[in-house]
Amino acid sequence: MKLFSRKNARWALLLVVIVAGMTAYMLMRGGEEAPRYVTATVTRGSIIRSVSATGTVNPVITVQVGSYVSGPIQSIYADFNSPVKQGQLIAKIDPRPFEVKVAESRAALANARAQLEKDQAALAYNKITWERDRELLKSRVISQDQFDNAFSAYQQSKAQVDLDKANIMQQQANLHEAEVNLGYTNIVSPVDGTVVSRNVDVGQTVAASFQTPTLFLIARDLTKMQVDTNVSESDIGNVHTGENAEFTVDAFPDRKFEGTVGQVRQAPITVQNVVTYDVVVNVPNPEFLLKPGMTADVTIITARRDNVLRIPEQALRFSPSGLKGSPSVPAVADSLSHQARVWVRSGKGIKPVSILTGLSDGSLVEVLSGPLRVGEEVVVDQTLPVAAQKSARPLFFPH
Repeated sequence: MKLFSRKNARWALLLVVIVAGMTAYMLMRGGEEAPRYVTATVTRGSIIRSVSATGTVNPVITVQVGSYVSGPIQSIYADFNSPVKQGQLIAKIDPRPFEVKVAESRAALANARAQLEKDQAALAYNKITWERDRELLKSRVISQDQFDNAFSAYQQSKAQVDLDKANIMQQQANLHEAEVNLGYTNIVSPVDGTVVSRNVDVGQTVAASFQTPTLFLIARDLTKMQVDTNVSESDIGNVHTGENAEFTVDAFPDRKFEGTVGQVRQAPITVQNVVTYDVVVNVPNPEFLLKPGMTADVTIITARRDNVLRIPEQALRFSPSGLKGSPSVPAVADSLSHQARVWVRSGKGIKPVSILTGLSDGSLVEVLSGPLRVGEEVVVDQTLPVAAQKSARPLFFPH
């Protein structure tokens, strides 16, 4: 038993020496091996900063044609996609009830005029009576009371004539109102355009008592459209009037439509605590490919630099491990320039280089000045040597 135990102890000691030697060798080899760096090439090209949003294609001017009066639709003279002119008759409401109102108003006006003529004749008679009694009173032929009655009748006749004239004006206004309502039975187009929607049929009763019903939707000019987009509050600061935009629609996925930002509306749109702003993109539509209601995926180009020196933005955030100091701050997406530091290949190692950065699109950043040239390699990341990775693993000893 003692011989066996001494033999085991010698084997265990030998195993420990071998493992320790291998570990020291691996550590020494890992320390001698140079660090490995991930690099990217300095290139020249375009940097485009953009804002993405989703919007809806709409006509620039859309007119809702309604009805001021109620009644059944008697005729329709325009349908979907019909071109119409300003003042053109497009529908008609049954005019018979309104024609009756016009006839009644005309009769009331005629009655008021006849009443005026009657009261004017009474006024003339009462005036003659009053003037005659005035002369008789001077001769003491009639009493003062009779003269006063004649004067009162004359004054009342004058007032009645004035009342009749006012009544005539009122009946004229009633007649005009009835004629206007009769005219409203003719539904006409207020603008030149194209009928986008028709919401009524012949025989359908239009009720305009509480709110004006929409009978037709007319687009004034379909050769000019606009895209109403919802831009988030984090991106709205970079969007300005006159900037270029491009978008696609599902109907033509391989075609890009171009437009310009025509309006950045100040009114916020809040839905479930998410604030967006309506940005209107004006788009020409000479081929009538864009239709109202289409969903558009819009890209608004807020800044662009062509034929500039550029590097990955990740290179600005890289700092070799083991060096003190914070990494350089990457350039932000605006028109201001910033000092930054990148690392480039230098022989078997790397060296720092100071540069001045400009526009960034989130992945690439513009180099305004510095010693960088096209084709140089900038460091974007660092990896551990294989030996160092293996040495970091725990060792297991046999029992």
